Amino acid sequence: MVAGLAIAGALAMSATRAAPHAQAVQWKDGATTLSGYLVWDDASTAKRPGLLMVPNWYGVNTAAIDKAKSIAGTDYVILLADMYGKDVHPADDAAAMTAVKPFYGDRNAMKRRVNAAWNALRANLDKAPIDAKRLGAIGFCFGGSAVLDLARSGVAPSLGIVTFHAGLHPDDPHLAKSIAARLLVLNGADDRGAWPELEPFFTELRASGADWQFVNFGGAVHCFTEVGQNSPGCKYDPKAAARAYRMMHVFFEEALASR
Repeated sequence: MVAGLAIAGALAMSATRAAPHAQAVQWKDGATTLSGYLVWDDASTAKRPGLLMVPNWYGVNTAAIDKAKSIAGTDYVILLADMYGKDVHPADDAAAMTAVKPFYGDRNAMKRRVNAAWNALRANLDKAPIDAKRLGAIGFCFGGSAVLDLARSGVAPSLGIVTFHAGLHPDDPHLAKSIAARLLVLNGADDRGAWPELEPFFTELRASGADWQFVNFGGAVHCFTEVGQNSPGCKYDPKAAARAYRMMHVFFEEALASR
C-alpha cells in the first residue's frame, strides 16, 4: 500500500505512480448530463478498489483531477464525480456558492445526484482495473456532505466512506437507521462552521448502529487538505492533511479487505 502523500505544497506523485491516467466518462441524473473522470495508474494492470471521489465545491477542475491522481496512485481507481452538470465549472467562491445552494436546499436532490455518481462508478467497472467487490467513497468539503448523504441513502454495508472537512448536519434524523456503510469522518477541531453540527451528527451516528470513527485534528480549520487555501477559516494544514490521508489508507485496508 502506498501510504505517503506530500505534506509540503501540492500532493506529490512517487516513482511508483509513473503513469497516471484520466479517462473522461459521462452519465445522467434525469435530464442532466454529468461529466467526470476515471483516474488510475495504468503502469499496473492489477485490480484494485474503486473509489467514488466527490470534490469540493469548485467541482471537477484541474486541481481536483490532480488530487484524484495523487490519491489513486497504484492503490485505487477513482471516479472523480461531477455534481453540477457538464457545463458548470465554478471559477470563484460566489459561483461555487450558487452551484451548491440547490443541493443544500434540497437534500433529496443531493442524494439523487450522489447516487447517480455511485451508479456511474459501478457502471464503468469494465473500463478500468477495478475490483468490483471492493468499492468505497471519499469526499471533500461539499463533497464530504455528499458522500455522507450517500451513506444516508442506505448503500451496501461493505462500503467504506471517508470524509474530509465535510458539512455534517443530517437533514432527516430518521435516516440514521439507513446508514450501513463504515464511516471515517476527518474533521478540523477548530472548524467553527462544524461546531454546531457536531452534537446532531453524533446523535445520528449513535442511532445508526453503524461502524463509525470520528477524528478531530487539533488546530486544523476547514479546508485542511486544500493546498493553496490560506484564509483564517479555510486553511491548508500539511500536518493534518498528511495524517488524514494515512488514516484513510489504513481505513480502506480494513474496510475493503480482499473478499
